[in-house]
Amino acid sequence: MQKELVQIPRTTLDFYKYEQDGITYYEFDATGCQPPEPMVNAINGLSMIQSDKERLVGIFFHEPAPLYDRIAEHFTHEATELENGDYRIVFKKI
Repeated sequence: MQKELVQIPRTTLDFYKYEQDGITYYEFDATGCQPPEPMVNAINGLSMIQSDKERLVGIFFHEPAPLYDRIAEHFTHEATELENGDYRIVFKKI
């Protein structure tokens, strides 16, 4: 799978776009930054998700519970703890 670096307005982290099984993914890694940067980037990244054929994937150093509360009306999430203790969160538009 080939990941393409994309520019997303108002973000401070690198975002990558790729396609898998007919779904377009936008992915970023927030493990190297401090609050509020992970939440700000996630919220701006979520603005890219317009259909059920798109997902946002974020890698976080912990589960972003405040973010879950903030987006609950519009997005679902699935969290997976990685071997190194970080979390991979996949967001999907409701």
